[in-house]
Amino acid sequence: MSEMTKQPEDVIQDTKKFIIDTARRFFSEYSYLGVSMNDIAKKLNITKAALYYHFSSKAEIYENVLNNVISDLNQVITEAKKETTIDKKIHKLIKNYLDFGFKEKNLIKALMSKLSPPNDKITSQIANLRGKIANIIQPLIDEALASKYLMKNISSQLFTSLLIGMMDGLVLEYSFLDKKIDSEKVSNQIIAVLF
Repeated sequence: MSEMTKQPEDVIQDTKKFIIDTARRFFSEYSYLGVSMNDIAKKLNITKAALYYHFSSKAEIYENVLNNVISDLNQVITEAKKETTIDKKIHKLIKNYLDFGFKEKNLIKALMSKLSPPNDKITSQIANLRGKIANIIQPLIDEALASKYLMKNISSQLFTSLLIGMMDGLVLEYSFLDKKIDSEKVSNQIIAVLF
């Protein structure tokens, strides 16, 4: 469909997507607390009024951004499920998660922490999204634990939390130190430690 034949609602959806994509890069660079509606409007070269026409608040934009992040993370994790052996699946899961986390470091940080000042709606959404991440990863952990005879007495839910916490901690550490992560090497080391 050409720009000339688009319906008004299509143009609005395209505009919303553009706002969300731009805000996502901004939030990833500066975090939720480091970005204002005015910053987003300036980055988009529009007025704040135009921005408020599409979104009622920065929190609403952020909620959309977080949903997109989880959707993208889900795709990254799903790629790992396509591998042929459980060892390759876990390796790819860890590598992809670390690569994604480093690219989206401030958004991943948001999924790991509470906001200050607190925003109950966003905090609740973050908790919900953390649960979705665990639900995406846990089937791979279940499969890994079933195939490793030494790990049968370990709760897969606990193991999933430990793995996510370990990966999130590495993303935080590397982003705090502003170092590039060698996700291939780190993935191999995590697997050696855990399995």
